[in-house]
Amino acid sequence: MKAFLVGLLFLFALGMLAGLWLFFFPVFVLLSAALGLSLVFAAALLFVWMVGKAVIFVWGKLRQP
Repeated sequence: MKAFLVGLLFLFALGMLAGLWLFFFPVFVLLSAALGLSLVFAAALLFVWMVGKAVIFVWGKLRQP
């Protein structure tokens, strides 16, 4: 009887965790979308900064006699 109650408690806990997962799934989706957008934004800023550094470097090399 004790093993049955432990198994029942385990299944109840498993059901609760599955319910929490379904409850928090939209939050995880929104967080992953926000993380993806922030990484794309950071990569774009890095790209613009690197292009600017390259332009300054090339401009300096061209200005040297």
